[in-house]
Amino acid sequence: MTLDERLERLEAELAQGKRRNRWMLAAVGLALGGCALVWAITGTAKEAQPQAPAEVQRSVRANEYILVDDNGKTRATLAMSKDGPGLWLRDENAKTRALLSVDKDRTSLILADESEKPRAVLAAHNAGSALILGDESTVRASLGTGKDGPELWLVDDRGRRRALLSATKDGTGLGLYDESGKPRAGLAVWKDGPLLALHDQNGNMIWGAP
Repeated sequence: MTLDERLERLEAELAQGKRRNRWMLAAVGLALGGCALVWAITGTAKEAQPQAPAEVQRSVRANEYILVDDNGKTRATLAMSKDGPGLWLRDENAKTRALLSVDKDRTSLILADESEKPRAVLAAHNAGSALILGDESTVRASLGTGKDGPELWLVDDRGRRRALLSATKDGTGLGLYDESGKPRAGLAVWKDGPLLALHDQNGNMIWGAP
């Protein structure tokens, strides 16, 4: 493979990386959307009133089970929806802090902060799996696996993807992007050797070397 061909290949890898990341985030978005829907339906379940102790049973069959604290506040809900089971855990302020759900397409775990904003999402779906980490306003990192292999994205505080590390069947690559999402530097190692490329502010390659 010539140097020009290898440089073109690296440019294609950087562009494909962005497309694969959009797919991964879209897949996780579906997981979040499904969980959010169930969250909205069941996460606001009415507060259960304290009840007198009942006789202990070996098994209980129900569509919903509510766990309350000593003050009668709902702290956990295990419920069945039309899509599948879900488990909600709440803090002392009745804020949902964790949600575990299962449906026909995915299994998802969402961990939220005291404002109920998702901070960590772990999802396993038909096309792969993903781990999403965020701050109080946006996604900051995403690690996903799919048919092409694992990818790690790092995101700035404005929600723009700035770095990509990927490992595919063809090799391993590192891409660095500017604030507008254009590739500015790429490093790849393929079976026929390593390659480094630099790009200008328009995304055009200005330098490359094996």
